[in-house]
Amino acid sequence: MRENLSAFHVTILIFMIQFGVVLFNLSQIEAYYFGMNGWLILFVVFAIVTLNILLIGIVYRLGNGRSIFEIFEEALPSIIRIPLYIFLTSLWGLLGSLLGKQYVLIFQMIAFPTSSTMLIKLLIDLLGFYLVSKGIYTISKASSIFFWLVIWTAILFLFLMKEFEFVRLTPFIFREHKDYLEGFFYVYPAFLGFEFSLLLFPYVNKKSKLIKSTFLGNLLLTIVYLIISIFSFGFFGYHLLKELQFPMIELFACIQLPFIERMENIIYGFFLCTTIITLVFYFWSAKEALSRVFPKVKQNTLGIMIIAITYLISFCAQVLNDVETWLRYLGYLEIGVAVGLPLILIMILLLQRKRGGIIDK
Repeated sequence: MRENLSAFHVTILIFMIQFGVVLFNLSQIEAYYFGMNGWLILFVVFAIVTLNILLIGIVYRLGNGRSIFEIFEEALPSIIRIPLYIFLTSLWGLLGSLLGKQYVLIFQMIAFPTSSTMLIKLLIDLLGFYLVSKGIYTISKASSIFFWLVIWTAILFLFLMKEFEFVRLTPFIFREHKDYLEGFFYVYPAFLGFEFSLLLFPYVNKKSKLIKSTFLGNLLLTIVYLIISIFSFGFFGYHLLKELQFPMIELFACIQLPFIERMENIIYGFFLCTTIITLVFYFWSAKEALSRVFPKVKQNTLGIMIIAITYLISFCAQVLNDVETWLRYLGYLEIGVAVGLPLILIMILLLQRKRGGIIDK
């Protein structure tokens, strides 16, 4: 009997996939693009993501929980299906690899500037491959353990409460903003990861309430983003905040404890846990798509291929600005996937229901 993911594991898994390195400069993006009290944009993005999750819920209901790959294979010819799978494999594999490299480059800036970037990344990718090879159930359990290793860091904000002032929030909303649309496309990728609930259809039962768990994971993420963003605006103030590259790291650097020096180094090390889960799930998703193109190749072989190829490609982006540029454009594509895949699946399922079966093999 196949094991099923519980509602709790799905909630934590979705949260951990979404929760990543972008947290360290999210409040700076809010201040720069949306101006005073720019953190309010999080409510707008949360509402849009919720609508996107409801689309996934419609797919789950219309498809009776069937795998999205089964739906595609019943409806689309291989000449359309295979390029789609290769595109998804490439996109998810590159996103996972570059997110890992982004973490390494930032970590080098604050802790190990003379260490080898690609060697550290290789070690992270090897750990990622180990989890990918163990399957989705091990990944979900690891994400639950890593969640508790990271979430406790929220307590540290209590040491900075005396420096927080509501007057720094100002009574103005979005004053001195820049470009709303461009800012939106910087903030929305911080929520990406919820769309992978599409791949979890075969791994849950109806009692797990997949869509509700996805919504709760996204809600938890939004609450964390709100707390950190509001605190950043109240601690630094709008004018200083928009000039800081990584406000979150600056916040941790301000924490003074008698028995620990350079708190930001230690905390950023804990955030490796969230990065690993994020890149592991991107790699696992890429492997799932590629296995539909090469069904006879062993799963571990496909995993090694994806991680090795994307590792080599990541050599092309040597500095943080290059990595962030790549991630920005890949993030645009992933937004299209997050919105487009559910819409395409809904159209396919409605046509199947209308015609009383399979459209075309």
